[in-house]
Amino acid sequence: MTSGGAPVLRFSAVVLAAGVSARMQGRHKLLLPVGNETVIRRTVRGVLDTGPQEVVVVTGCQGSAVSEALAGLPVQLQANPRFEDGQMTSMTAGVAALTRATDAVMVCLGDMVLLTVADYRELLDAFVRLDRQSIVVPHYLGQRGNPVVFAQWHIPEVIAGRRNLGCRKLIFDYPEEVFSYESRHDRYVADMDTPQDYARVLECLDCAVGSMAVHTA
Repeated sequence: MTSGGAPVLRFSAVVLAAGVSARMQGRHKLLLPVGNETVIRRTVRGVLDTGPQEVVVVTGCQGSAVSEALAGLPVQLQANPRFEDGQMTSMTAGVAALTRATDAVMVCLGDMVLLTVADYRELLDAFVRLDRQSIVVPHYLGQRGNPVVFAQWHIPEVIAGRRNLGCRKLIFDYPEEVFSYESRHDRYVADMDTPQDYARVLECLDCAVGSMAVHTA
């Protein structure tokens, strides 16, 4: 779609929030506090602020608690009873739950609280500029990141389980379709799997708040 000659992207978002937090020493990472809210609520708010047509949040482990943490937000909750079978089942469930016509789908991880609205829009802008490719995957210093943005024509194959767009082998499986977006920052690779990751995220957020306070003083 275009508006005044400039491309306008209709996109939908899927947030994967079904995992078991196996490396978080008994705590559910998405329910940990960051400031005055939980990890998952902060992540989903950021996705919503980016302007998607709709947001589907896929739940699984402690699904009721995750759903409660999102109370009042304009999202669709989609339970994945097969969440223990891997992330691909959650991606399939989330994409299948989308209802609006769209140009692209952005698949996000629920624990990436450092990503900003500008970061999400940066990837969407990269997608709009694509020539031949149809999938955008962010990278930082050789490390693959998230979210992934893909064209709507991949949706049937994702739903059927024939195309794993969350797979870390994505670039090798579909080299002609994937655009590797090289980032100048590490936020696309800053997920939160361990207590050490959580401590680092809190430190980064504290630094960001401190920097804002200095600039507004």
